[in-house]
Amino acid sequence: MTSAPEIIDFHCHIASEMCFPRSFQSGVVDNMTVALASQGLPVTKDKVAKMHAGTLNDPLCDELVKQMDEAGIKESVLLVPDFTYALKDSTHTIAEIIDHHKAVVDRHPGRFRVLVGVDPRWGKDGIALFEKAIVEYRFDGMKLYPPCGYKLSDDQLYPYYEICSQYGLPVLSHIGATSPVLDFEIAQPIFVDKAAKDFPGVDFVLAHGSVHYPDECAMLCNNRPNIYIDVSGYEAAGTAALNTLFRRGINHKILFGTDWPVFRLQGRQTDLVEKLTKEGAFPETMSEADRALFFHKNAERLLGKNTLKSSER
Repeated sequence: MTSAPEIIDFHCHIASEMCFPRSFQSGVVDNMTVALASQGLPVTKDKVAKMHAGTLNDPLCDELVKQMDEAGIKESVLLVPDFTYALKDSTHTIAEIIDHHKAVVDRHPGRFRVLVGVDPRWGKDGIALFEKAIVEYRFDGMKLYPPCGYKLSDDQLYPYYEICSQYGLPVLSHIGATSPVLDFEIAQPIFVDKAAKDFPGVDFVLAHGSVHYPDECAMLCNNRPNIYIDVSGYEAAGTAALNTLFRRGINHKILFGTDWPVFRLQGRQTDLVEKLTKEGAFPETMSEADRALFFHKNAERLLGKNTLKSSER
């Protein structure tokens, strides 16, 4: 009998409106409204907006921790995308959002890691803010969001990559489509290639790699030793693509992630974990060792390279 997996969720967000600008949320609601209306449901944008707002009611992550415990998730990685440069209707500065993540980490010791984002166009102030989050707050890496208007191999990102290289930190980037208020074309996975080549000591994680551009993401994982993918988004795309992905010979490069709170309307975290087995995500030939890599060992390997934290152990 297979025992319950040990799990690290490599892709979560704080469920709070402070982390998502109003225009970003409005674009998400537009897509939800079109999808529901196409099924003949009597919905309005206002009704859907209220439904969506109900998923963003856990600013201190108390509910998330409860659901993590139910699902057997020992740690979650909180991602901090910086929308504040591109979307001017953000309610908080990126510095305030980073400070809030520090408060959440302190509130729940041992349950969260943080990958912090700073838009590279903030210049020297952004670099200083990022370094403070890494050195003083002991955050665990970088989160990037190219749809805000930059490519992953943009020269302005290189000072950040140098910091990540210095301290052994991973860089996770959104890939593909997002809220329709942002640009999609600029978020193609191939744009990480030059950075991955120039910084062989930095591990790059392509978020949603089983959903957006899966063939290209798998090709990069196969051929760049320092490129990985997470599978967040499988909840909407279905598990058939995961079954295919697990047959590509890159299970040492694939990370579990749920994208909390994006799929809260589909169920609790335990439902999203159980969905993988119930809907046939794992090939029959997939070994327990490979499942362990997917659920937690790949994440442990990436997060364990942090020299600031290893010196404290």
